[in-house]
Amino acid sequence: MKKLLTLSLVSITLLFSSFTSQTSNGGDYKCLIQLKNYSGKAAYVVVSIVDAKGEYQKTLRVLGDDKEWYPDIYSWYAHREKVKHQPSIDGVTGASIINGGRNVVSFKIDDKYINKGYSIRFETAVENMEYYKDDVEVLLTDDNLKKGTFTAAKGYIRQVRLIPLAK
Repeated sequence: MKKLLTLSLVSITLLFSSFTSQTSNGGDYKCLIQLKNYSGKAAYVVVSIVDAKGEYQKTLRVLGDDKEWYPDIYSWYAHREKVKHQPSIDGVTGASIINGGRNVVSFKIDDKYINKGYSIRFETAVENMEYYKDDVEVLLTDDNLKKGTFTAAKGYIRQVRLIPLAK
């Protein structure tokens, strides 16, 4: 009888853990984007979801509302020009971010992108300065979303912090 009870408890535990391990961290997020101190104008930042090949899937946010400067964000802009059936940008938040500044935006990361080889990419451009196609790029996994803070930036970004909102 003890063996049967123990086997039942182990089975229930394994069943429960299989359900909880499949829970993804998709949903609504607040995102803090903090820039480094650099000399130059404010940075335009584009936040997108890309697939394993780097192909754009969705634009989550654009920080910078003057369309005159969108061509400076080369890769994203080329994609936008190629995909004419998308008449508007998914999420423009307004002003660009000044050097040393920070901005908090919100967006939704759909479950379909979690643990399936997709990444969240932060692209940056500053007028008359360098462009960074992947200033920060993070694979969308449960572990990375739980971690939430990313500082391995290549360009103008000091850190990105993803904060899940209650479901």
